[in-house]
Amino acid sequence: MRSFSLAGAVALAAMLTGCGDSGEPAAQPPANDQHAEAGHADDGAVTLSADQIAAAGIQIGRPIVGGAATVDLPATIEGDPQATQVVSAAISGRIVALNRNLGEAVARGQTLAILESREAAQLKGDVAAARARLQLAQATLAREQRLFAQRVSPEQDLIAARTAATEARIALTQAQSQVSAAGGGGGALNRLAIVAPLSGRVIARPVTLGQTVAADTELYRVADLGRVSLSLNLRPEDAGRVRPGNVVAVTAAGRRSTARIGFVSPALDPQTRLVPVIATLDNRAGTWRVGEAVMAAVQLSGGDGDGKVRVPTTAVQTIDGRDIVFVRTAGGFRATPVTLGDAAGDTIVLKSGLTGTERIATTGSFTLKAELGKGEAEHED
Repeated sequence: MRSFSLAGAVALAAMLTGCGDSGEPAAQPPANDQHAEAGHADDGAVTLSADQIAAAGIQIGRPIVGGAATVDLPATIEGDPQATQVVSAAISGRIVALNRNLGEAVARGQTLAILESREAAQLKGDVAAARARLQLAQATLAREQRLFAQRVSPEQDLIAARTAATEARIALTQAQSQVSAAGGGGGALNRLAIVAPLSGRVIARPVTLGQTVAADTELYRVADLGRVSLSLNLRPEDAGRVRPGNVVAVTAAGRRSTARIGFVSPALDPQTRLVPVIATLDNRAGTWRVGEAVMAAVQLSGGDGDGKVRVPTTAVQTIDGRDIVFVRTAGGFRATPVTLGDAAGDTIVLKSGLTGTERIATTGSFTLKAELGKGEAEHED
């Protein structure tokens, strides 16, 4: 609940007392009010005029009825892990070309960088040697087939030639695969080209031209930003009411969009003791940026919130161990007992106590609580 300082409460109570001495007759609640106890018609009633309510800064509104419960929390825009890929050097070497800068668009298969390396020369040399051995083995096989057909060469020579040709073909395929895994292309024998594994935009380039890098060094990071992720951390009790497919309303300065939950972690984060949740957000219009902080309203499934009455948390106070909401009456307000359910962001669900048609004090309820306590003390005197 929202709290105020004791000095503020005393000052507001004094102001209300001063306004009450203005000579305006105070309206009394009906004697048969269902909340009044026998012999105590004023129990729970705070008598205030409209001017006194306005002077005290008390705002009046109606409860929220219906709609799924939500929880509001900060979140962060991140690149979709399924659409982000690190482009690294498979071999060591010196960077002789970097073809894309940060933020630039790239297409799948487009050359991003070129490495110059002795290892590259070795790999390409192995391909050339394997290709030459295959050509020789195929020529030998063709000759043995002719000789065998002429009954000049025995069948075992034909079988040996066929086996040698097969092994040479496998060796060439293996050598070509090694070059492909390292990058391929690049022009000169000692150069390899590093290509983009997917279409998107360059979001990181941690290396510089002329730098010598080791194998597995990150050269680029490419992301398809047409779809981004929303990283959330929920309390375990809230995470238990979130399912894949639940809607998340995402808001930031001047922007609003809708995401859907795609993943709810089955385990708590060991540091925060919260449940990591990931939602997917359409970003084809380029509205959201990776790393941006936003607010997210996560729809909760089940629980007490669906279709029930909700009030702002600022409207609820506790008196003598009972939760109450101040309901507007003809003469002021009456403290009405309520039964609280689940919290839903900055609102709280009521299991009972209000129908949803009442007008209630949405802010300033602490002032009313202080005035009610003051009135009960005067009554005892």
